[in-house]
Amino acid sequence: MDNTIISRITLNQEVCQGKPTIRNMRFTVTQMLELVASGMTFEEILEDYSFIERDDILACMLYASRISDAKTLIPLAA
Repeated sequence: MDNTIISRITLNQEVCQGKPTIRNMRFTVTQMLELVASGMTFEEILEDYSFIERDDILACMLYASRISDAKTLIPLAA
């Protein structure tokens, strides 16, 4: 299931300057993560963004978990 879900995240230099997006749309993984981090529920996101599907949100979460699973971490300035 992971491969099917994660395939919703696309990298295309022609869309959003190559940033990870949802299904090649102009909606980035970062935008989705910011919505979730702000406290929006999946249901609220789905209501506000009719073109987003539940699996898109799950794909963003899975993508974020994979890129944060690095062997070397560089601290960010707060």
